[in-house]
Amino acid sequence: MRRVVRLAEPGDAAGVHAIYAPIVRDTAISFEVDPPSIEEMSRRIASTLPRFPWLVCADRERIEGYVYAGQHRERAAYRWSVDVTAYVHPDARRSGVGHALYTALLAMLFVQGYHRAYAGITLPNAASVGLHESQGFTAIGVYPAVGWKLGDWHDVGWWQRTLRPPARSPAEPLTRERASVLPEWKIALEDGQRVADRRSARG
Repeated sequence: MRRVVRLAEPGDAAGVHAIYAPIVRDTAISFEVDPPSIEEMSRRIASTLPRFPWLVCADRERIEGYVYAGQHRERAAYRWSVDVTAYVHPDARRSGVGHALYTALLAMLFVQGYHRAYAGITLPNAASVGLHESQGFTAIGVYPAVGWKLGDWHDVGWWQRTLRPPARSPAEPLTRERASVLPEWKIALEDGQRVADRRSARG
């Protein structure tokens, strides 16, 4: 069955929730404590999409993984940087889903004009570290014992990926809605789909 990499829709919230809720409930990977509802996930997708990409990898039966970008910090000087997040269904891990999604997402962020992407990873998490480093992220530091969850303190490591060299006079980043009409946007999505197809063909 072919996996499809595509832009998320609010109607994907149930599939996204099925992946995310157990992570919130049972692990320290997310620092949320109470799993958000399906309705809340739908709201988050809808509120993200005007400005940033939110992508899913899906077959006809379920959402197998998702990635999205968001604001790095509120102050205006940070606006050329983004935070990125990826989650993959337990049954689809090590199948190329994360690679396919990140291939498309990072290319889209380049099209929008962002300079750097950042990922925070609760440690230890060898799978997430491996995924991000395979996508060109490099470790830049650790917040030690920054979060308390499930009866323990947890470190968060930070990884950085340069999307384009910092410009002397950078143009304003494009919103997702504006960038999505550009030919390069379609190419970015197709690149992610090719990765998904190639990994599926390997079985």
